[in-house]
Amino acid sequence: MSEHEPVLLEEVLAALAPRSGGRYIDGTIGSGGHARAVLDHSAPDGRLLGIDLDPIAVAQARRALAEYGDRLVLLQGNFAAIGEIAQQYNFAPVDGILFDLGLSSLQLEAPERGFSFQVDGPLDMRFDPQHGPSACDLVNGLPESELADIIYRYGEERRARRIARAIVEARPLRTTGELAHLVARIVKRSGGIHPATRTFQALRIAVNRELENLERALPAAVDLLAEGGILAVISFHSLEDRIVKRFFMEQAKGCVCPPQLPVCACGREPRLRILTRKPIRPSAAEVERNPRSRSARLRVARRETT
Repeated sequence: MSEHEPVLLEEVLAALAPRSGGRYIDGTIGSGGHARAVLDHSAPDGRLLGIDLDPIAVAQARRALAEYGDRLVLLQGNFAAIGEIAQQYNFAPVDGILFDLGLSSLQLEAPERGFSFQVDGPLDMRFDPQHGPSACDLVNGLPESELADIIYRYGEERRARRIARAIVEARPLRTTGELAHLVARIVKRSGGIHPATRTFQALRIAVNRELENLERALPAAVDLLAEGGILAVISFHSLEDRIVKRFFMEQAKGCVCPPQLPVCACGREPRLRILTRKPIRPSAAEVERNPRSRSARLRVARRETT
């Protein structure tokens, strides 16, 4: 997303309603655009804990947000461990938490990171370039069946088997350009979407364990919220959005006893109240200014009384 215009910024601010003295967590701080707005709106003494798995993003955010001094706590880490991180920094309970699950311009526009097929670069795609297998490792090391499963499951790509077979036959593949060109021979362009979009999405999700991390982060985030605290999540594809929607609905349930029981035996109380019946989408004007925002969906929920 454009670092100068964070996606759905006004909608995020309306949801979080930052106030002086409040405490907030940005679990995916990226270039720091949302964090800056929250800090500005919570002046003079609101505080924010910023987390990002990408060390380059953290370094840039630290420079960009230096003016906020000790109102900002910033560190490299995985938002799946948000509970442990917040406790370590004595940053709980909190009044609002934001997860913006999109890629930043910083990542997309750096060829050496390997996130984009628009420019040729090494097949990496790791949020933390120092740890874990890269996309190159997966593309050149996995069996054909596992590659097909990743591309189908995380990319929702119908031609996953053909793509996986072509990858195996063409190995080794080292660059984004090589992979994009190969996929484009198999998948026809649909509208303005590049044929390799789904394959690249699938590999990135697998490399960074994005869905597993999201499933860990959501319940931990709810545990950190003060009564009335807000959890806001911006997702950019259906897999993420389904996880968030399902989690919100589950947490908004009360009694889950079988219907035949005359009285409740489980004692379960709703932990969240869903504030967005349907996800909030960017306006036409925002999409025109920032085309990368077009697939963004914001869901918001409030912590109920414990």
